[in-house]
Formats: sequence, structure tokens, C-alpha cells
Amino acid sequence: MVNRNLASGVLFAATIFLSAWLVFQVQPLIAKYVLPWFGGTPAVWTICLLFFQAGLFFGYAYAMLTTRHIPARWQAVLHVALLAAALGTLPITPDVDWKPTAGGDPTWRIIQLLIVSVGLPYFLLSATGPLLQAWHACVRPHVSPYPLYALSNLGSLLGLISYPFWFDPAFAADHQTRIWSWAFLVFAAGCGLCGWPSWSSCRPRSQTTTSYSAAQG
Repeated sequence: MVNRNLASGVLFAATIFLSAWLVFQVQPLIAKYVLPWFGGTPAVWTICLLFFQAGLFFGYAYAMLTTRHIPARWQAVLHVALLAAALGTLPITPDVDWKPTAGGDPTWRIIQLLIVSVGLPYFLLSATGPLLQAWHACVRPHVSPYPLYALSNLGSLLGLISYPFWFDPAFAADHQTRIWSWAFLVFAAGCGLCGWPSWSSCRPRSQTTTSYSAAQG
């Protein structure tokens, strides 16, 4: 039992760490395509920043709403289904057809490119921290989930630092998107494995309350 609990804790920690690393890798990675195609004007930077901030907001909102209104075991089913859909969008390499062909406002074209290329994977990655912390608290109620938050921050920091100093100089852009896509596949598998104990161990509140009342009686 101790070994099983330890393995579960390591799995949650590794999945959260990888998700944070991927979040901060994908933003400069996609910029390698967007900026040469559309230019590095303030408008292009603002559009990209708005997209990723919106993705982060909706990811956190999704995590909050599902953990509040959906039983833990069904949260896992929903999230795994969305992850399976996200795998269908890989690899995240933007198609050359998105290159602008004429002048004009590029806003909508950039937003479409980002949604099609990384929209669903980024949305799900953004939800990972709060969602998996809730699952962890359900599966291991006597273990604090808050160290996972610190681990997420560490993954974000390493992702941000490693891109310009190692990942970008070492690999061409298309190679980077393939590596990122394979890493996302590993992350999706980790989420599925984290969701399994939530499905098998976390009972609906009504069942928990009934069991508690019976024990007290």
C-alpha cells in the first residue's frame, strides 16, 4: 500500500511538472512561426499575448467548474475524452497555408492559426495544475496537495529558461514541434493514469456521507 501511494504521488508530481514545462515551451515555440510570417509588430505580440492569457483563464475556469459541479470520477472521464480529442490535433506544427497572402489586419488569421495549432492542447495544459491538485486531494486526502503547486512553478521556470538557452539552439522549429507533440502525448498518458484512481477511489459525496453516517450509527 505504501509503495502504491508513493507511486501515485510521483505520477501526479511528474504529470503536473511536465504540463507546466510544456505551457512555457509552446509559447516561444509557436512565436517562431507567427513572427516571421506576420512580423514582430506590437499588434502581433499583443494578439499572441491575448490568446495565451485567454487560454490560461479558460483553462482555470474549466478546472474550477468541473471540480465544483461534476463528481470526481466523471471529471476524469471528461478530461481524458478532451485529451483524446487534443491528440487528434497533433503535431502542433502550423500549416504554411496560414501565411498571410496580402496586406490588411492579421488579427483574425493569427487567432485562427493559434486555435487550430495549439488551442485545445494549451487549454487542457492550463487546467492541469488546479484539476490534478483536486484529484490528488481526493485520492490522497491525508497528504497536502500544495507541494504540487510549487512543483508546477518550478516546471514553468525551467520551461521558460530552457527554451532560449537549450531547446531553441539545439533543434530546428519543425523538430521542436514534433518533440513537444510527443511530450504532450506522454503528458496525456500521465493524466489518464492520474484519473484512474480518481474514478476508482473517489465516491460521490452522497455515498461518502451515507457511509459516514452508517459508521457513526
